[in-house]
Amino acid sequence: MVYVKGPGLYSDIGKKARGEDYQGDRKFTLSTLTSNGVAITSSGIQKGDLFLADISTILKNKNITTDVKVDTSSNVFTTVTVDEPAPGVKAIFSFVAPDQKSGKVELQYLHEYAGISTSLGFTAKPTVNFSGVAGNHQATVGTDISFDTATGNFTKLNAGISLITTDLIASLTVNDKGQSVTASYFHTVSPLTNTAVGAVFTHGFSSNENTLTFGAHHMMDPTTGVKARVNNYGKASALLQHEWRPKSLVTISGEVDTRAIEKSAKIGLAVAIRP
Repeated sequence: MVYVKGPGLYSDIGKKARGEDYQGDRKFTLSTLTSNGVAITSSGIQKGDLFLADISTILKNKNITTDVKVDTSSNVFTTVTVDEPAPGVKAIFSFVAPDQKSGKVELQYLHEYAGISTSLGFTAKPTVNFSGVAGNHQATVGTDISFDTATGNFTKLNAGISLITTDLIASLTVNDKGQSVTASYFHTVSPLTNTAVGAVFTHGFSSNENTLTFGAHHMMDPTTGVKARVNNYGKASALLQHEWRPKSLVTISGEVDTRAIEKSAKIGLAVAIRP
């Protein structure tokens, strides 16, 4: 898809501050590329005593990308992405076999001043999802809605706003049909070393609970970066990631509950080898 410098999609609001790459499991990923352009990726992850594995094949033909993944439970995940069937549009078709109700089609539209995503399940009474933002690369406002046609109820009603400067991203979202609110910020301290700090604050109105998480990121050299975060419940996490060859990464992460030191720390290791 041709990149349009605009507001992006609703899922981009607050994304940088969330820091979603921490994990406490052991994972290995191996990717290869055949001579005819087919990308094959095998991965395995150990969650406690449970080991899960999958293999996926990605084939690109002009503007169509087909991704087929098979896991250890014999589920077949198929995703077909069509870039630019019309200017600014991306179409995504997905389904999981043998689940006959898993089929879904999603349309994304990116414009200089808007970003829209809508999806519909392939069932008699599907759930309809719609999200949209308006603005530009400096300020956006949007909403994220899901409607269950079987029950006639809205299953999701979210709204958000994001403000962006050269070194700061701030966002505010109202989630869970107004039952919670989340504020976040991400501040780039030094672009040369990719040093940044961030925070995410969430308040639940029904539970009257607050969660505050602080985090930081720093590149020690062009191939090695560190991250850390801690929340108000005493859970602290750290991550070290090294690119030992182009596109190939080894990541070591850990989490400890500072209020229960007697409990064992969670240690995660991920190795990704790519061509």
